[in-house]
Amino acid sequence: IVVFNTPGANANAVKELVVCGMLLSSRGIIQGNIYSKTLSGKSSSELNKSMELQKKNFKGNELKGKTLGIIGLGAIGSLVAQTAEVMGMKIIGYDPYISIDAAWRLPKNVEKADSMDYLLSESDYISIHVPLVEATKDLINKESLKKFKKGSKLINLSRGGIVNNEDIIEALDSKIIDKFVTDFPTPELISRSNEHHDVILLPHLGASTKEAEVNCAVMAAEQISNFLNNGIIVNSVNFPSVKLGRKTKYRMVIINQNEPGLIGKITDEIGYKNINIADMTHKSRDAIGINLIDLEEEPSKELIKNIENIDHVINVRLCNKLT
Repeated sequence: IVVFNTPGANANAVKELVVCGMLLSSRGIIQGNIYSKTLSGKSSSELNKSMELQKKNFKGNELKGKTLGIIGLGAIGSLVAQTAEVMGMKIIGYDPYISIDAAWRLPKNVEKADSMDYLLSESDYISIHVPLVEATKDLINKESLKKFKKGSKLINLSRGGIVNNEDIIEALDSKIIDKFVTDFPTPELISRSNEHHDVILLPHLGASTKEAEVNCAVMAAEQISNFLNNGIIVNSVNFPSVKLGRKTKYRMVIINQNEPGLIGKITDEIGYKNINIADMTHKSRDAIGINLIDLEEEPSKELIKNIENIDHVINVRLCNKLT
C-alpha cells in the first residue's frame, strides 16, 4: 500500500509566521499592545501624551540589513530565504542534506555555511526548519548556544524537541540570546513568558491557515489520482518516487519485492505474448520495487495472471488511459 504525505503544502503558511516571529521579536509589538490596553478611560489628549512619553520603551530594530541564518533549506526554508531577501536581509543557509530541487529554489545571494557553528556565530536571527529525528533532538543546546551571536533571536517553528528549553532559558538569563519565538509552549516556557518578554509563545499555529488546509487536501487528492491513473508516485513515505510520461494507452503498474532478476522475468512474459514494450522504468526503495511499463497492445487477462504468479511479484494493475 502506497502511503503519501504532502510536504510543502503548508510551507507558505509557516514562512509567513516566521516573518511574523522576526517582527514580534524585534519591534516591541506585544509589549506595546499590552501597554495600549492600560490606556482605557483616558481622553484623546491624555492618550497622545502618554503614548509619546512611553513609546521609547518599545523601540525596536528593523530587519533590513540584518543577517538571517536558516537551518534546513527544504520547502519552508527556501521560501523563508526568498522572502528575507526581498526584505533586504542577508542570508546564511546551512543544510548538509539539501536536495537539488531545494537548491534551485534558493536565491543566488544565499551564503552557504560549511558548518552550523559558523551560521550561529554570524546571524542576528536564526530560524530552524529541520525534522525531529534522533540526529536533530536537542540540536540547539547548551553547547551550540555558546556559538550564538550575542543578542541574536531564535525562531523555532519546526518541532519542540529540536530545542532544549532549559538551556534556552539559561541563555536568555545570560543574554546570549535576546528573544526566543516558538510554536511549542511547555510549562517552563509559559512560566518564563509570564515573567519576561523574551519568550514569545504561539499555540502551534505554523500550518493553521485555511489556505494551507486546502493546499494539503488538493495535493493529497492529486497524488492519489496520479497514482491510480498513471502509477506515478511522488511524496511517498514508503515507496520510491517513480515517473514516466505516457507513451501508449496501456500501462501496467507492477509492485514487487526487490529481488534480482525479476525485471527480466516480467519482460520475458510480455515477450512470450508478442507484445512490444514502448517504454518502461523501474525504481526501488529498500525491499520494494515498482515498474511502470507502457505496452503497444492491451495485455490479456492471462498475461496479467502470469506476471502475478511470478515469485516476489506483489501486485499487477492495468491503467488504461481514457481517450
